[in-house]
Amino acid sequence: MAQWEIAIDSLSKITVLSNPNNEPVTIIGQVEGLKCIGVGTDAAVFQFLDAPHYAYKVYAKDKIDKVKAEAGVYEQIGESPFFSTYYGSGEFFIVLSYEDGKTLYDCVLQGIHIPNQVVEDVESARDFVRSKGLNPRDIHLKNILLQNGRGKILDVSEYIQSGNDLRWEHLKKGYEEYYHLIDGKSVPFWVVETVRKWYHQQNKYFPFFDDFLKLVQKLNFMK
Repeated sequence: MAQWEIAIDSLSKITVLSNPNNEPVTIIGQVEGLKCIGVGTDAAVFQFLDAPHYAYKVYAKDKIDKVKAEAGVYEQIGESPFFSTYYGSGEFFIVLSYEDGKTLYDCVLQGIHIPNQVVEDVESARDFVRSKGLNPRDIHLKNILLQNGRGKILDVSEYIQSGNDLRWEHLKKGYEEYYHLIDGKSVPFWVVETVRKWYHQQNKYFPFFDDFLKLVQKLNFMK
């Protein structure tokens, strides 16, 4: 039995449910020794105290079709300093290496400096992924980890989809043109969440992304 398998029984005692409007998942149940270390819109990530070197990404019940897809992407990527190491999967979860650090989302909330090296690393990671025949998508603040001054991408579940969602291009543009206004400042949670929700509606209300950025710039934290 692989070491990571000792957490399977504990993982089976929790339930992850998705929510509408791109909101984070809901977790039902609590198990001693199992710690939630991240929450997304499709899954939650846990660390098992008896196997702390692993991260268990548990998908919502209506999203488990993504388990096989994401496992396949990690197998196709192979070893890379830009991504977690993939160890295996179960019916409703995948097992990755536990990665220490702060997501860029948390960096913005806490005023932790995000170096340009992170942007360069994401660009390199995207080139690497394309060389593997995959399509890098869904790259945003919660999916990028600041680790020892470098960038690491945490979620590859959409890399088999086609098209460009432009999320990284928009984030990079915002970093290059506006990050200096908040660098080193703790941005209130309500502001970050407001921008996130506006962004998901920007195609409806803002014909051009620059118009969206101009509105964001008017928020008090950027003055």
